[in-house]
Amino acid sequence: MTTKTERKSGKKTTAARSETVVRALLNRQRRTYTAQAGIRLRNTPAPLYQTLVLAILLSARIKADIAVAAARALFDAGMRDPRSMADASWQQRVDTLGKGGYRRYDERTSTLLGRGAELLLERYGGDLRRLRDEPDPKKALLDIPGIGPTGADIFLRDVQGVWPEFAPYIDRKALAGARRLGLPASPEKLGVLVQRREMPRLADGLVHAALHKQLADEVLATATAKSA
Repeated sequence: MTTKTERKSGKKTTAARSETVVRALLNRQRRTYTAQAGIRLRNTPAPLYQTLVLAILLSARIKADIAVAAARALFDAGMRDPRSMADASWQQRVDTLGKGGYRRYDERTSTLLGRGAELLLERYGGDLRRLRDEPDPKKALLDIPGIGPTGADIFLRDVQGVWPEFAPYIDRKALAGARRLGLPASPEKLGVLVQRREMPRLADGLVHAALHKQLADEVLATATAKSA
């Protein structure tokens, strides 16, 4: 029969292992998708919009590194806010997406980006902070062309560091990474393993772990070595 003391000891051991795995993950995966796309995320209109664009690109069935490259190409071409995106021609957006390697969905995505930019300008004056004030911001996100449930999850996962009312935001893909690493499959339990400012990095790292088994294996190996 397991005693109360043994149960407490087991919980401490499990918590210590989780903390070690999380720290190994954060050390291994230092740059989020937003950082790779050149976005310096702050609670200001331009980086919030750029994060939305990246979420749209990442939510398609295409490799993440291609989506990141396409986002960088758009931003480098000056399409960094809703006004510049709306002012660009459809063909300019298509060509720029193509330069970033986003060729399979370039025409459809160009249309969605243009329509989405126009909606944001009309409804929020191009400022996503106004969307944050909606009674249900996640539902409001779904009104934006190109943003479905997956895109909304990606966006909120990324902005939880500057919109803390959504933290801890761990979506299904991130939870899949947590399970692969043997971590708690609960946003609340994962949230206590890091400081609030680290939540976007943790969520992003968990997504990488879900997508890349080799990375997850390397993280687990590092954590095991540190615990030995």
